[in-house]
Amino acid sequence: MDKVIVVVGPTGVGKTKMGVALAKYFNGEVISGDSMQIYKTMDIGTAKVTKQEMDGVVHHLIDIKNPDESYSVKDFQDEVRKKIKEITMRNKLPIIVGGTGLYIKAALYDYQFSDSQIEHQEYVKKYQDYTNEQLYQYLLEIDELSAKELHPNNRQRVLRAIAIYESTGVKKSETLAKQKHEMIYDAKFIGLTLDRELLYQRINERVDLMMEQGLLKEIESLMEKNYSSDLQSMKAIGYKEWFAYYDKKQTLQETIELIKKHSRNYAKRQYTWFNNQVPVNWFTVNLDDFDSTVDEVKGYLKKQGIKNENN
Repeated sequence: MDKVIVVVGPTGVGKTKMGVALAKYFNGEVISGDSMQIYKTMDIGTAKVTKQEMDGVVHHLIDIKNPDESYSVKDFQDEVRKKIKEITMRNKLPIIVGGTGLYIKAALYDYQFSDSQIEHQEYVKKYQDYTNEQLYQYLLEIDELSAKELHPNNRQRVLRAIAIYESTGVKKSETLAKQKHEMIYDAKFIGLTLDRELLYQRINERVDLMMEQGLLKEIESLMEKNYSSDLQSMKAIGYKEWFAYYDKKQTLQETIELIKKHSRNYAKRQYTWFNNQVPVNWFTVNLDDFDSTVDEVKGYLKKQGIKNENN
């Protein structure tokens, strides 16, 4: 199996810096594992890696879509697997860096998607007159196992499960049961963590820094293009909060505070997700001496059989 390093963790913990340091040491290239850094012109709010931060290291899957284009977890899975193959064939080490857990897991594990899982617009129209409760009751009838894993008001996922059954004749729960949920790569998961209060403080400061860097100007340029709040790109934290501001339903300060709150909540969910879904080895970041954290991670990876190809 191809070797892959994966750097994960909550927002604002130093994943970008770690990814670059490991790529330099292990002769690697970075693949972004962030579902929002794929969008062009959305740089500040996504804390997109800058040319300066890349420090000469090749980065993939950044700035590949316009904000009004769709991009699914299946698209990501296909792209990442292709990049892993290409990078490995160049005798370099693929290093996935990001915090979008589901996307990363789908790329590295034996997840299989049918087209109907991704494209189900015809079913949105077909069942537009159904209430959430009616839709959920229908799913209970045709695929009880899938229904029990979903909230009745999660209309999109309920519809998706219905679409899978109606278009393939196979229940979503049966499709998932056939998958072994095994990794198809020799992947080493590095998790970066900080004391919670310190992390939340850093997240708050990071949002303030985004404002100083011109987040409002970036948002204004997106609003001028009349992008809808329904777009996938506009549902990102740091962007979705501004629609209420432009509708004059909340103040600038309320908007900023909401971004901070949503970012902190997201960090909390990221911890829970990674702890439950993938075999992460956690490292507490030393903010005063980040190089010591890098050295600690290097030492661990070398013990795991990852070679320093530069020496």
